[in-house]
Amino acid sequence: MTDNTPFHFRFRVRYGECDAQGVAFNARYADFVDISVNEYIRTVFGSYQQLLDQDLDIQVVSLTVNWKAPARFDDVLEARIKAGRIGNTSFTLHLEFYRYGDEQFVADADITYVMIQSSSMTKVAIPGPIRDLLDEGAPGVLISHAGE
Repeated sequence: MTDNTPFHFRFRVRYGECDAQGVAFNARYADFVDISVNEYIRTVFGSYQQLLDQDLDIQVVSLTVNWKAPARFDDVLEARIKAGRIGNTSFTLHLEFYRYGDEQFVADADITYVMIQSSSMTKVAIPGPIRDLLDEGAPGVLISHAGE
């Protein structure tokens, strides 16, 4: 990776994402990872469509989440994303979620994708140009949907 500074994506915890305890429900973190990674992929590749136009796509093969502190309704969370391991046909992204404003470490996650050829739904080697984009990442880029 050329720069170790992560990509930043901010979003607000919505009322419907909270459980009876008043905190973001654990299953919603898969959604939080998904929306954060979508913004990362859009930034790194220019658009998701650019991947699809090459008859390529990515499929999740593993997702782990570790919780450190609760997130509550209307909290602004900041996902910080960096590439982890980039293998022959798969790659892992590491995410850390912090509460914006007080820097409370809320959770971290690792998500692993396998590269597939869309038309055949079979895994393929990550092409060199895509590998380079993943390795470069989007250091220091901030995208916010939180309206802060």
